[in-house]
Amino acid sequence: MQISQQATSHSTQAAGIRVSNCDRSACVSFFGALGIQDGLDLEPTPGATVCKMSGAWMQVHAPACDTLLLHEHAQSLQQEILWSMLVSPHLFEFDHLEALSSAVRVRENIVLDARKTALAFKTDAAERPSEFWRYEEDAGFILQAGTGLIKALISATQPEATGKLYDFSCYRATEYVILLGLAQEAALHNTALLAQLQALNEHYAIRSGQFHEVFLHEYGSLEEPLPARFYVPGDRVWFRNPDANSSDVTGYEGSWVIYVGSGLFSNFWKRDQPFSLQSKCIEIYHWRDGLQTNAAGDLWMDEAKVEACVHDTMQEPHKVQHILQQMMRIRDPKGVYAEGGCLDATREYPKQIYPSACELSLPKV
Repeated sequence: MQISQQATSHSTQAAGIRVSNCDRSACVSFFGALGIQDGLDLEPTPGATVCKMSGAWMQVHAPACDTLLLHEHAQSLQQEILWSMLVSPHLFEFDHLEALSSAVRVRENIVLDARKTALAFKTDAAERPSEFWRYEEDAGFILQAGTGLIKALISATQPEATGKLYDFSCYRATEYVILLGLAQEAALHNTALLAQLQALNEHYAIRSGQFHEVFLHEYGSLEEPLPARFYVPGDRVWFRNPDANSSDVTGYEGSWVIYVGSGLFSNFWKRDQPFSLQSKCIEIYHWRDGLQTNAAGDLWMDEAKVEACVHDTMQEPHKVQHILQQMMRIRDPKGVYAEGGCLDATREYPKQIYPSACELSLPKV
């Protein structure tokens, strides 16, 4: 389909990855070990090497920084992650190859954890397995004494661990998945940090805006939006509901997801039915059709009606085209509901945690 000009008004040149303290031959060996050789462009700079895919390679495999089809050529998830970073219009920077390797492992963890995550969706409720978590009004859900952080996060998000689905918002769910991915890397390569995360979560849950500040980088902006089809596996992504009326329903202001590679986005409520970019846009569009008012005058969302509308739309290609023309635009600024679509201009990804390049500054317990 043709995407609106608003969604493509940005650079689609690769900036790639800048690795300090690393010469060209070391980069060749590193990427070659993961099957990345043809089309790799390495540019030595003072104290670093800039690595990206060539323009000719991108024309064939990732035109306009489109990463949604890279899995068709990748032999592994790590290769897909690195290719996505190597065609990025945003420059990813690392102090050394070990820090880059760690960041790739964290993204891989997040993707694999997001694919396993299945939850119950209740915007006005929250529940965690009591064996591992307890709730305190000021602190939020904190770890029970003597329980490990990784096992506790898995128990809350992966139903195979407990046989039960727990109530989450999509925003909180992405926090648990990201924290789990970081903790799994820390368990192998930064045990001191894992101990700090454990101690912190026994006293206090980092949530919402503080979670963003402590654990994540955001890249892209409304002034310089990222390409509409550019995502790196492990990114946290926001899809905005551009309909002013249905966005007043709690939980339907938009949708937070993890890009899990293979052109797909997490669906924590039906994990066997992950979203494509197209199906996510169409679902959010039809939230306006599911908007209902109860006898007390409160707004609520009829999910069955949304599903029926989505199903009907998917049978009509011309209707799909019409909806995507509206939705696959960069969102309007906060508080504005005009010509914007549901695509965010930015993405979020975890800060580095390799010991000699750790970017985390945790609050003191």
